Amino acid sequence: AFSQRGNLKTHMRTHTGDKPYQCTQCNKTFSDNSALKYHMTIHTGERLYKCDQCGKAFPKSSSLKNHKKTHTGEKTHQCNQCNRTFSDNSALKKHMRIHTGERAYKCSHCIKAFTHK
Repeated sequence: AFSQRGNLKTHMRTHTGDKPYQCTQCNKTFSDNSALKYHMTIHTGERLYKCDQCGKAFPKSSSLKNHKKTHTGEKTHQCNQCNRTFSDNSALKKHMRIHTGERAYKCSHCIKAFTHK
């Protein structure tokens, strides 16, 4: 259930593919305004969230939260195949390609495909 009418409307765009928000810098389109706002930080270089340990700055609070795990050594995401642990879910997903054999990165000049960029 969606608590606000706008949440359902935004969710429905994932099914329709509607992307009404467009970047004025590069014309890339987005299904919701928050995604466009985050994207704009690429062009502006804006980084509001700063690590108090090393000074590195990030455009999103979630990126800073993940970064802080590099200082603490916290690894909360575990592979269910080999028990290796990772600090964030994206690293675990990338690792899982080893087990699944998924080759998400395809060469545009030949038929070769790779697990990593």
